[in-house]
Parts: sequence; C-alpha cells; structure tokens
Amino acid sequence: MRIIVTGGAGFIGSHIVDAYLDAGHDVLVVDSLWEHGGGRRINVRNGVSLVHMDVRDEAIARVFADFKPDVVSHHAAQHSVAISAREPLYDAQVNVVGLLNVLEQSVRSGARKVIFASSGATYGTPERLPITEATPQNPTSPYGITKMAGEQYLRFYRANRDLDFTALRYGNVYGPRQDASGEAGVIAIFSGRFIARQGVRIDWDGEQTRDYVYAADVARANLAALELGSGQCYVIGTGIPTSVNEIYRTLVRISGFAAPVEHAPRRPGDARAAQFDASRAARELQWTPTTALEDGIRAAYAYFQRMAR
Repeated sequence: MRIIVTGGAGFIGSHIVDAYLDAGHDVLVVDSLWEHGGGRRINVRNGVSLVHMDVRDEAIARVFADFKPDVVSHHAAQHSVAISAREPLYDAQVNVVGLLNVLEQSVRSGARKVIFASSGATYGTPERLPITEATPQNPTSPYGITKMAGEQYLRFYRANRDLDFTALRYGNVYGPRQDASGEAGVIAIFSGRFIARQGVRIDWDGEQTRDYVYAADVARANLAALELGSGQCYVIGTGIPTSVNEIYRTLVRISGFAAPVEHAPRRPGDARAAQFDASRAARELQWTPTTALEDGIRAAYAYFQRMAR
C-alpha cells in the first residue's frame, strides 16, 4: 500500500511511519520540520523519502499527484494547547486550512482513505469519566476546537467526495522522540529537566489527570486503521488516569533525583481530568494498549538520556 504520512518526521508520526514500513508498505513523509512541532530528519529512517513542506503549501498538490497514495495518515498539526490559546489564528491555519488542503489533494490524487490524528482535547472537561466516543465534545482550547472541526470536515468529504476516514482521538501520547524542549508533553519535558538535574514546573495543583498512551501502541492503532474503522472516530487510551504529580514521583524513582518543583497557575484551556474507555477500539480495530506507564516512561527516559550525551 502507498501511504503519505504528514507530520511523519514528528514524534507520533515517525512511530507510525516505522509501523507502516515494518508491515511492508511504501511510505512518503511530508513534514514542515517546524521548530515547535518536533519534526526532525533524524526521526525518519534512512532510505525513506522526506518532502520538507508545510501542509498549507499549494505545492503539495504535485507531491500527491506524483506519489498517488492509497491512504493518507494526517498527523501534521499545531499540537500545543498553550500555543493555540496564545495564537488561535495560527492554530486554525495549520489544523483547519492545512487539513483541508490535504483532503483536497487526497481526493484529486485518488486516495481512498485518510487516517486523522484527532484528540481527547475535543472533549474538554467532561461531566463524567471515563470518556467514550459518545461523550459530548465540548473543547476548552482552540486546539481542541480545530480538532473537532477536522472531524466534521472528514464527515463532509466522506459523504460528498467519496473519501473514507478513520479518526483517532488520542489521549496524552508519550515516548521516545517526543520534544523535551517543547510546551506540550509533560513526560518528555520533565525527563529533560531531570536528566539535566534541573527543577520542574507543575501547573495548577498537579492533581489534574490525563490518560497517557505509549507511542508504539498508538502506531499499532494507525496500522489497524488502514483497513478497519471506516467512517468512525475512536478514543485511544489506556483507561488509567494519571496525575502530573504521579508522573513526577515516577521520574524520581527512575532517575534517583528529586527535582525541585516550582508551582504555577492553571494554564488557559487546560482540562481537569481525562480517562478513556477504548473498548470500542478493542472491538472494531482489534486494538488494545500493551505498554505499562512506568515501562513506557523508563523507555522514554532512556531515549532522552542517549540523546543528551
């Protein structure tokens, strides 16, 4: 199968590229290598073609026309809640206009399906947990709003342009290759600070929870979505809520270093709690997460240690 992965040099996207390659597919990566997005050439295997291009660029039409993908895995995005709150216009340009450009070129090049990186941020702060696909979406950040809008555009293109889709609403994805210097990804950011023997900042009271899911497990969901999940959205998580304070304590155990803590107010747009029930993905995608949180944090920490040398 011929697959374009937008954002394929990034943290999540590069793990998906690896999974597709290991399964024998022909993959082309399109990535802007935006400094705040985590896209790095080093994340892409030798021999894999990488087109350095923003998904908003009209020139992407030639890339699609030449490669003629069967499936497009759309993971290029402005992914930071904090940046979206500061720069909602930029967030919408990348996450909405960029998506529309990809959808248009997917139709014109004859692709049959788009796999879309949606987000648990589309739910905001739900009235009850765990979150399922039926939980009302009420995003509290511009990032969540653009991801919710993206799902609606996917439905339009499926109904009117014969372009199938599967949307995956991720929990908090973590693992090797995440940007430890960015504004999103507490495990990566904390790991970088612990390795440098520096202090960390904990916003709010640290008891806000997220459902942390390992990148390699997310890649397997994307592999399943190549053939399954037609026209559907799925929550992708572990079902286990974990607080920022627990992440901190886990890294103390792994590193043997009790990093000094600076407390800060709640960030605009931050939700209080998240926990996903991914039983529908288990039934329809035959997907379940297999990586325990502490095992995943240990693997990520070891990766960041190697990169810091």
